[in-house]
Amino acid sequence: MLRKVFSCGNLIFADRIEPMIRLLQTSITSSDASSYLPIGIQVLIAVGLVAFLMFATHMLGPKRKTSDKLQNFSSGIESHGDARQPIAIKYFLTAILFVLFDVEVIFFYPYAVNFKGLGWDGFWAVLMFVSFFLCGFVYILKKGALKWED
Repeated sequence: MLRKVFSCGNLIFADRIEPMIRLLQTSITSSDASSYLPIGIQVLIAVGLVAFLMFATHMLGPKRKTSDKLQNFSSGIESHGDARQPIAIKYFLTAILFVLFDVEVIFFYPYAVNFKGLGWDGFWAVLMFVSFFLCGFVYILKKGALKWED
């Protein structure tokens, strides 16, 4: 099995790879407590650093509370109205549009790298993938997410 996977023309790498694979398998299957020591140390350092920084900012930070500091702040714009009032669906549709294109671009990269090896099965899979996103895009267009006249 390994000879078939790691063969390249007349060169066979299995004789060099098999001992390394056995070594990795034995080191992975050993589950004594000492193998978790580096992870435990890293967790302790991370928790200790967070606790120290929270304590330091609490002790060193300013403590004067004025009415200006206690007001809600959002993007430098004065807040007005109730936060529970309904907002336009266009904001949500714009977010969906961003997610659609962002995810689509991310998943196109592996296909672009391996398109020769995937063959026709990969082509049809990507075509189905694009059709799902195209359905979402048509839905957003019909809802008027790209019309900003309102």
